[in-house]
Amino acid sequence: MQRAKKILNRIIFPATAIVIISVPVAAILLIYAFLFDNNDSPIAYFAYCFSAYALTIVTAQIIKHSKDIKNGIKTALHKNSLIHRYLSDVTFKTQVSLYVSFGINMLYVVMNFASGIFYNSVWFITLAVYYSLLAVMRFLLLRHVHRNAFGKEQISQLKRYRLYGIILMAVNVALAGVVILVVKKNKGFTYSGYLIYIMAMYAFYTIISAVINVIRYRRYNSPVMSAAKVISLAAALVSMLSLETAMLAQFDNGTNPEIFRQIMTCATGISVCLIVFGLGVFMIIKSTRLLNRLKKRDR
Repeated sequence: MQRAKKILNRIIFPATAIVIISVPVAAILLIYAFLFDNNDSPIAYFAYCFSAYALTIVTAQIIKHSKDIKNGIKTALHKNSLIHRYLSDVTFKTQVSLYVSFGINMLYVVMNFASGIFYNSVWFITLAVYYSLLAVMRFLLLRHVHRNAFGKEQISQLKRYRLYGIILMAVNVALAGVVILVVKKNKGFTYSGYLIYIMAMYAFYTIISAVINVIRYRRYNSPVMSAAKVISLAAALVSMLSLETAMLAQFDNGTNPEIFRQIMTCATGISVCLIVFGLGVFMIIKSTRLLNRLKKRDR
């Protein structure tokens, strides 16, 4: 049994030189098999088997040395002063993310507004209004963080937090307009070619990271920082709604009745609107309670 384990270990974890050489050899064999050889020939089968083996041993080496690789990447990144600050300073990281998200937000506004004019589409215009309101919220956040540090002046931050909750509820009106238009006209957003798959990856990434950040940044005791993550979550939810309407339109082979798309869009749209509305209400109630508690304590 021990001998079999040793043999298996040598096969999966060969010398480093063999692992390195296996990659270009596998690539050459596959290129030859795909371009110059018959797929049913012995050389082609050998190329497939060897490339599978090369992939296995490379993956095994990465898993085995994952900790060292991770530490090496961290060390290399921390040598750069800006990257080091971004990775270690939460305040600076949030500021950078605000600038990036504000820039992307403005790009979305321009793209949707231009699409609305080009395609004569009311819902693209409505979506541009939605992202414009989110951009206003992010702009107000940027102004605030330039004047005040995160986690300080709690009363001022809580008032801002409540204001963002009120604006978020107003933003929900524009979002409801998008949902009503899409359901009423039974049309959705369209992405040409493989762009829909890129948008799908982006939408899932934004929704997952937004949920994680909303939970993670609660511990920093900064209402403004939490507000920034809530705004990102609101934007991510709309990305998922846009993706759903696009997928229903693009992958409909005609077998589903028209009412199916309307029901699905309506259900998702109502859910997103309720979540965004709930986030706004939560921000208002929480900030008001904390403000009243601070005022009582200062008396």
